[in-house]
Amino acid sequence: MYYVYILESLRNGKYYVGCTDNIQRRLKEHNSGKNKYTKTGLPWELIYKECYNNLSIARKRERQIKGWKKRKAIEALLLGYRSHRLVA
Repeated sequence: MYYVYILESLRNGKYYVGCTDNIQRRLKEHNSGKNKYTKTGLPWELIYKECYNNLSIARKRERQIKGWKKRKAIEALLLGYRSHRLVA
């Protein structure tokens, strides 16, 4: 299983979009300061994830979300995700 995920910095509110086969391990790596970009926003919290059986499809989705230049686009995705989780 592959995951596309969004982290939010609890320090500065920035988002980070990534793809992994192990979310817990990857979150620990981000919070340990091993990633150049996420090092400045410690700590990070997992706020969104999507599951895929195919790595290629997961990478395409990651690139799609990363291509959204406006923060509002990611926030709209998160709003829909949070609303869905409340109903489910």
